Amino acid sequence: MAKKVKEADMNLYYMNHGQAQKGNREDKIKRKKAKEREKRIKQNKAMKEDDFDLSTETVLQMTNKNKIKKEERLKRRQIQESRRIKRRKKKIKFFIKTILLLGIIIGGITFAMISPIFNIKDIQVSNNQQVSSETVISLSELKMEENIFRFNKSKVINKIKENAYIENVKIHRNITSTVQIEIQEREHCYSADFLGKYAYIDRQGYLLEIAEDSKQKVVLQGIQTPEEQMTVGNRLNNEDLEKLEDIIKITNAAKEYELDTKITSVDINDKNAYSISIQEEEKKAYLGDNTNLSNKMLYVNAIIKEEKGKAGEIFVNGDLNNKFRVYFKESLNV
Repeated sequence: MAKKVKEADMNLYYMNHGQAQKGNREDKIKRKKAKEREKRIKQNKAMKEDDFDLSTETVLQMTNKNKIKKEERLKRRQIQESRRIKRRKKKIKFFIKTILLLGIIIGGITFAMISPIFNIKDIQVSNNQQVSSETVISLSELKMEENIFRFNKSKVINKIKENAYIENVKIHRNITSTVQIEIQEREHCYSADFLGKYAYIDRQGYLLEIAEDSKQKVVLQGIQTPEEQMTVGNRLNNEDLEKLEDIIKITNAAKEYELDTKITSVDINDKNAYSISIQEEEKKAYLGDNTNLSNKMLYVNAIIKEEKGKAGEIFVNGDLNNKFRVYFKESLNV
């Protein structure tokens, strides 16, 4: 019985002791949780403070950026406005300078046009051989004491070029009140039979003059240009101009053998039957067309030397490349 009572007391002791220990553990857990909760609260407060500080810094940075942007925009506007003002000033200066320059130019021109200082005192003609200086000055219609800047160059040039011998004209005004007229003349190269006279012709087929003698130039026989067109200043018709190109080739080929100065006339009536006369040798050479002219002139020159002193006709008007035999036919008259 006592033993049972003792056991019961022991159980009660252990029960109370276990509950006490359990209570201590729960208190420890509660205290630990309370500490953790306090720690979390502190951490949250610290985080909120940090967030507040970060937000403030961000706002300050944004505010500073906006302020900087405003300042930059203001500076750009100031620079643009400054540039606009400079451009406006430059335009005004340019406008003023232009007006002043135009005023000076107009004033200078007006002075030059009315001042007797610039009246023509002398007219000089250069490079003229066929046409006299007096004729050129007369054609120009320039007058002494006329203002040097008042006459129209183009009109004066066209008036001077009315003379068939004159091909080109250049006019120079000098401040010394001198007008210089520079002439380029056409050269009389050929003469053509025309109504018992001679029409002087240059290499371009212009008729330069109608005269009584040929001036010892090559005479063109068989001209097809109508008489009414054979006036000074005109050109030969197209058919004769084509033949004129062949005549130039003939004289160039003759020049290789020093025969060009000996040719007195060329018959151009038929472009397939050209012939030349050499009066001092009393010979006439039949050339045919315009082919192989150099070889043909070689044979003509050789026959002239071989048949020296004999009047006659030389025939080189065949195909020299096809075994044509060049021959000389002696006669009493060329």
